[in-house]
Amino acid sequence: MTDWPEARPDDNRGGRYGRGSASAQPEGARVMRQVRRGPAAPPGQGGYSGVPQQPSYVDGHGSGGYDSGYNTGQVYGTPGGGGPGGDGYGPQRPAPDWRRRIKWTAITVATVLVVTTVGTYFWADSKLNREVDLSKVIERPEKGEGTNYLIVGSDSREGMSDEDKKKLHTGSAEGKRTDSMMILHTGDNGPTLISLPRDSNVEIPSFVGSESGKSYSGTGRQVKLNAAYAEDGPELLVRTVEFNTGLYIDHYVEIGFAGFASIVDAAGGVEMDIPQDIKDTKSGADLKKGKQTLNGEEALAFVRTRYALAGSDLDRTKNQQKFLSALANQVATPSTVLNPFRLYPTMGAGLDSLIVDEDMGLFDLADMFWSMKGVSGGEGTSMNMPIAGSTGGNLLWDKTKVKQLVNQLNNDEKVTVKGD
Repeated sequence: MTDWPEARPDDNRGGRYGRGSASAQPEGARVMRQVRRGPAAPPGQGGYSGVPQQPSYVDGHGSGGYDSGYNTGQVYGTPGGGGPGGDGYGPQRPAPDWRRRIKWTAITVATVLVVTTVGTYFWADSKLNREVDLSKVIERPEKGEGTNYLIVGSDSREGMSDEDKKKLHTGSAEGKRTDSMMILHTGDNGPTLISLPRDSNVEIPSFVGSESGKSYSGTGRQVKLNAAYAEDGPELLVRTVEFNTGLYIDHYVEIGFAGFASIVDAAGGVEMDIPQDIKDTKSGADLKKGKQTLNGEEALAFVRTRYALAGSDLDRTKNQQKFLSALANQVATPSTVLNPFRLYPTMGAGLDSLIVDEDMGLFDLADMFWSMKGVSGGEGTSMNMPIAGSTGGNLLWDKTKVKQLVNQLNNDEKVTVKGD
């Protein structure tokens, strides 16, 4: 009798080594049996209320239908974890689709830019003061090539407090007069900026009153150019300029004292190279020669200075041209255009203070500013209206040169005429 337990019927050890065999040959490799757990007991049948499900035994070769994942040693679900890209601890999100994300980010950014641009356009367009009706101007010359802007700086003190008037040295005169006048021509041969001295001797032609609608016949009256504005406003000024030059004016732009100073301050000041020491008690200018950044108060004093300059009105108009070109150059720089904290205050200050004709649009205004920037950048020409002398304190235009200049502008040719 042996102490070994009775062998299982399927052992069939024969002459194999092991399990008490007397054979000297080792037994072949065997696959360990695996435990297969059955399904969970139905509710109410597990635990103490019934017989628990017994495990079954199957060979490691996969017989018996047991999940192969168990045989491979995986404990938590399928190889690699509980799902695609799993780490063995549960489901994991799929890898991000970067192309899709970039696409939708680009669409979102483009949408924001479009909405912002459209909103800015309508906001800015609504702020333009379209108060000048050029349809009231009669007997107009034939329109030439390019576009002509009549740019006027008035001495309007509208909206200014007593403190503002004192600070800006504007005085308290009622009404408004033209303090500076320029024609800006834009076309294919670069911009041309022409100053019209306010002391220019001109003839007041026949016209229709802008407010009364009454017709006034021309009598050959000779006056200073700024008298036309004082007599019947922008419409008569345009009529007088067109009559005395033969140049069609497409658009009218006017800015007052307060608005001018506000634009300069909103733009962060304007750098200028002052040609000489200037001290003028009437305009309030007290500036030293050389490069410096002018704030609104200093800039207004500079462009209004007349008595501190040897050439009087002609030198003053040259300084005005230089400053306006520098201002346009400052406003059109990326540091202003791409900075909303500077762009919107500058636009707001400018649009609030500008008075334009009824047909003036934002694109026309942008064309005007970019053209003025071109003048300061050397892409265009700046000049005074050619002068032939004076009479009674009025400056006489050189009619021959003026005619040649106007022909070149009407034909959008390169300007070769030299002004004073």
